[in-house]
Amino acid sequence: MYQAPPPPNETPKHSPTDGLRLNRDELVAVTVQGQIAHPVAQATPYRIGYDGVPRVLPGTGGIVLNRRIGDLCVGLAGDHIEPGVSLHNNNREVIGARDGPNNALITYACVGNRARVLSGDARGQQGWVTGKHGGVNHVMVDFPPEVLRRLAIGDRIAVTSVGQGLRLPEHPRIELMNCAPGLLARWGVEARDGRLFVPVTHLVPARLMGSGLGKNTAWRGDYDIQLADRPTRERYRLGSLRFGDFVAITDADTRRGPIWRGGRITIGVIVHGDSTVSGHGPGVTPLLTGPSELLRPRREANANLAAALGVRQPVPPRERLTLAERDRRVRCRVREAGPQLAFKTSTAYAD
Repeated sequence: MYQAPPPPNETPKHSPTDGLRLNRDELVAVTVQGQIAHPVAQATPYRIGYDGVPRVLPGTGGIVLNRRIGDLCVGLAGDHIEPGVSLHNNNREVIGARDGPNNALITYACVGNRARVLSGDARGQQGWVTGKHGGVNHVMVDFPPEVLRRLAIGDRIAVTSVGQGLRLPEHPRIELMNCAPGLLARWGVEARDGRLFVPVTHLVPARLMGSGLGKNTAWRGDYDIQLADRPTRERYRLGSLRFGDFVAITDADTRRGPIWRGGRITIGVIVHGDSTVSGHGPGVTPLLTGPSELLRPRREANANLAAALGVRQPVPPRERLTLAERDRRVRCRVREAGPQLAFKTSTAYAD
């Protein structure tokens, strides 16, 4: 059942971070805005997978009606699917870069910020920011199904952005990014013995991270988990990833952009679905990064943004094949059944 966002001054009951001090008095709240983005197609409809197979699939943008945070994100007949609503600011200002307004939207918005519909049939309805997708530069927002069905491409949505600049004064070596201050309490982050213990569903080795490496900032998007190597994927149970899962990337440092660095760890949230394109996969928007001796992931099956925000119960995690593997199985069955199919077809024509 969908739970409306609380009023601005409401604090979640029984907060496990009552003793975790934040620099709330320093933070600035700014309203930013975007329009629901239409999907954009390339010159060719085909995406060439890492298995060499061309596919025509839905991708980024639009209003995804049947996938939300809490749903499985692996094995879908889609590519980089963004659950819920995708926002992009298409306005142009008289100063600054041509894409300056959208750069501000994707920079300012933080996971766990409140969003409100400003126009259209769903005007006044509220939702939550669930992630940021680099490259296409979208901000994703979750709404309940009855609201999604009333939304339209181009509807304007405002985000009360607050969270960039968030710090933990008692944990100066741990940095936060893209994280609304209220999310830490809802998430269940605990401070104990000078360390932070953070609920996650999966541990991801940094060697699996792909698209997004090389960027000089982690404040404007995500980077992807590669799932093409089946033994590694099964070892780390990554076929059970869901939209909204909190995950820990080991030996990963995202302070100045995502890089491999031993002894560091980054914890983020799954923001978009899997891909068959080489180097791509489920995307992670970073939320916390720090030394691994101070930032400690704690495995919890229900460590998902949908549960943290109270919008719904996540579906039970279960291992799924990637789309490329499922397609390969189908092709193998067709080849194995080829002679029998040919015989049946010739008999049918003879009759």
